[in-house]
Amino acid sequence: MADPVKPLTPRRKPKPEVATVGGHKLKPSTLMMGYGYDPVLSEGSLKPPIFLTSTFVFESAEAGKRHFEGITGKRPGGTDGLVYSRFNGPNQEILEDRLSVWDGAEDALVFSSGMTAICVLMMTYCEAGDVIVHSGPLYAASEGFVAKWLSKFGVPHVNFPAGATREELDAILAEAKAMAAEQGGKVAMIFLESPGNPTNALVDIEAVRAARDAALDPAETPIAIDNTFLGPLWQSPLEHGADIVAYSLTKYAGGHSDLVAGGISGAKVWMDPVRSLRNTMGGICDPNTAWMLLRSLETLEIRMQRATENAIRVCDFLKDHPKVEGVGFLGLLPEGRQKDIYDRHCSGPGSTFSLFIKGGEAESFRFLDALKVAKLAVSLGGTETLASHPAAMTHLSVPDARKKAMGITDNLVRISIGIEDADDLIADFDQALAEV
Repeated sequence: MADPVKPLTPRRKPKPEVATVGGHKLKPSTLMMGYGYDPVLSEGSLKPPIFLTSTFVFESAEAGKRHFEGITGKRPGGTDGLVYSRFNGPNQEILEDRLSVWDGAEDALVFSSGMTAICVLMMTYCEAGDVIVHSGPLYAASEGFVAKWLSKFGVPHVNFPAGATREELDAILAEAKAMAAEQGGKVAMIFLESPGNPTNALVDIEAVRAARDAALDPAETPIAIDNTFLGPLWQSPLEHGADIVAYSLTKYAGGHSDLVAGGISGAKVWMDPVRSLRNTMGGICDPNTAWMLLRSLETLEIRMQRATENAIRVCDFLKDHPKVEGVGFLGLLPEGRQKDIYDRHCSGPGSTFSLFIKGGEAESFRFLDALKVAKLAVSLGGTETLASHPAAMTHLSVPDARKKAMGITDNLVRISIGIEDADDLIADFDQALAEV
């Protein structure tokens, strides 16, 4: 494990949080309305104000000295309070508290984008000579960071298909362990994306955990997972063996296609080193974006539920359409390994899926260009329905052979269903398919 820079600046907790009432444990959807915020500290304001400040005032020079003695380690025990907005601020602290509630995590950190979160996370735990192991497919930028940038600094990678069995995982970890030993390093991290973007392929987190525990030191090699497609409502990876959960908060958490942010959650032992690097590099989510996310988290459950209900109806229509070759939707998985993983790990299918048009790129483009309600745009998880062509857009930079191996074909269209009326969406897809 990377050595954390200690002592860190802990987050301010103004009052004990109310998480139970009469012995009844409150649900995340209820806690989103006030958890982590004390109105007394903000003139009684019902909602947190936006704290647009670069720095925070010390009550005295002695207090300032004591704060920096704690930060630098000259005085044991660390420090508390806020000093500078590159490190943290009130809006971000409240957001981190609430994100940790959704994930059932001890701590959370927020960033300026999902990729900032992933890159800082990987840089924290990887050193020259180490090896990183990851599932495939990954979001193209994640895969590109591993292949192009970490390798540049002496961190090669080994990857495995999302649906890998325990036996296949054992073999991959043995290969990675031997590679790391040859370079004088370690297996620094196992990074998963499940469901994978854009195919919806699932990773067996429990099998990865068992393989990791058998081959490696669990205290040295964390299992991190990008949970953007299903989290935090439909999948809770920390319950199934992951150590760290990562998100593009731009997607379902933000949910309105009007902000960009990222986050990670997990135990403090994993979060503290990442916080140290974030404090140095910056990359923290800004106060206004954090405030917008606080707004969005209040409706996360009802938005994701409505979008998923819509997706179930839309996919039920699409699966039998004569111009559709197949639908990669978690709610339509046939019996087999992927269905088994879904049944163990997921509580709902989400609302993002792959639509395979009969034909190729030309037919897919005709379908996309004919859409009237759905918008032709990258990203997902917003209130509106979005459609894109991964092979020609988000995953264009992925080598053709790798795209083929991962099932990212020219006839694959990625759909993210929104909260519009389901009948309207079905009518839109019907008329667009008529143009194919």
